[in-house]
Amino acid sequence: MVKNVKVFSLFMLLVLVLSACSNVSINKESKATLKTVKSVFADRVKKPNTSDGLLHFYLPSGYGIKDQTSNNILLKNGSNTYILFNNPEENTLSQVVYKASTAKYKKLQTIATFHRNKKFGFLLIKHLKDDVNELTVGIGGTKMTTQTSTENLKREAKKMMQIVNSVQTSN
Repeated sequence: MVKNVKVFSLFMLLVLVLSACSNVSINKESKATLKTVKSVFADRVKKPNTSDGLLHFYLPSGYGIKDQTSNNILLKNGSNTYILFNNPEENTLSQVVYKASTAKYKKLQTIATFHRNKKFGFLLIKHLKDDVNELTVGIGGTKMTTQTSTENLKREAKKMMQIVNSVQTSN
């Protein structure tokens, strides 16, 4: 009986330690992701290489348009799906899309905003479960959202901010 209690106690301690490591990882990756997104936000804008008629934007190699509606473009890269949203009534300084995006969550792992050269940028990370996170980056009236693992947050956010930062309208 005492041996079973010791084994159970050791198992519970291991579960607790592993859970703590998981949270540290999401915290660490969130900070690294924010640093990367701010850097891409401040970088020179990638030249648009794709158009849907109204929007012109940069798509990295491997990305393609899967579907589109008036304000949303569904993008694919392998098994990953992304939603690129653009509100043509909002400029790059607008906070309308940011406020609407943050209002739908009770708790976010990361919420960050930044300004530069007449642009308002933001990063939102919502930890969903286990190793799955909802990642959103945006500038003014444009945002891009996907779900990704904790280890891929930084890489995904970099590509997403390159895309969002490149969006131009045909006005």
